[in-house]
Amino acid sequence: MKVLMPLLGENIAPRFDLAVEVLIADADATGALIGEPRIVLLPGPSADALCALILKEGVGLVVCGAIEESHFQYLLWKKIKVADRVIGPWQQALGRALANRLKAGEIFRQKSTGGKA
Repeated sequence: MKVLMPLLGENIAPRFDLAVEVLIADADATGALIGEPRIVLLPGPSADALCALILKEGVGLVVCGAIEESHFQYLLWKKIKVADRVIGPWQQALGRALANRLKAGEIFRQKSTGGKA
């Protein structure tokens, strides 16, 4: 299964249609990563171009923040699972997704560094 996450820095992008960077991770049936996740830079923000990339890459799960209903329905129609309204660092969301425990609407907190502000 391939997982795609629109990114903004180290976090899942708050809006699907404004992302210019995506992470693509490939996993086997047990949820173990196959190789390293890769980052793809897009030429500009475009939900339609992102949907085309999702289909071209054979993605099975999209993890994102906010997504317009039309794009959400389009991906579901194409038999792609969508976990939307996910907020926080992509590493935590990917771990949950690979363990098949990620739910729409999950919020992950940044890990504290223990330093003084």
